[in-house]
Amino acid sequence: MAISIQYAACTSITQEAFLVSFFGDNIFTQVTHDPDIVKRWISDIESIHRNRLHSLIVGLDVEWRPSFNRHQQNPVATLQLCVGRRCLIYQIVHSDDDIPESLVDFLSNEDYTFVGVNIGSHLDKLVTDYDKIEKVDNAVDLRRLAAGRNNRRDLLKAGLEELAKVVLRKEVEKPRGLTMSRWDSRLLTAEQVQYACIDAFMCFEIGRILKAPDYLRY
Repeated sequence: MAISIQYAACTSITQEAFLVSFFGDNIFTQVTHDPDIVKRWISDIESIHRNRLHSLIVGLDVEWRPSFNRHQQNPVATLQLCVGRRCLIYQIVHSDDDIPESLVDFLSNEDYTFVGVNIGSHLDKLVTDYDKIEKVDNAVDLRRLAAGRNNRRDLLKAGLEELAKVVLRKEVEKPRGLTMSRWDSRLLTAEQVQYACIDAFMCFEIGRILKAPDYLRY
């Protein structure tokens, strides 16, 4: 099976772990609202990749509960970060505003390159919804990057599915039912975890293949 998910562990009442398989890549995925676990994830990532921190690529995505009232928008519910085969799904909506300083520092680190589709709008919403999080300057929209690298202006309006097809040569479906699901639920379903993880991982992989850090030097 090209994409699948296995429950790995429930190491505490504030954390679940899963192993998500994506065309042969196994991504260890942690789901939590606990700031201490977020701190530990960041510490682990910076330790594992200590020799390449000057050019670290981070896949980034967010999800929120859809609102059908144009005058009321729901806040970002989950922040997904992926580096290599490690993914964090931070249920920030359940953090009770106890957002760890290490996350703020991680997002504002000028040596790190954050990559995603429509990442500018996502980060603007994240900053608007959570005052403690500052603007992230080193962000690369994968649509612009892919369009430039492939000399295809049509990719400026592409979604992640199309970019995965062009760059990763992978056919991936993003079910609308999951896109529009209750991302603010305290207990995410396995399908939601798989969806969120795969999105962040694909962003990381596309950014890695297209050498996103070099793009910032232009």
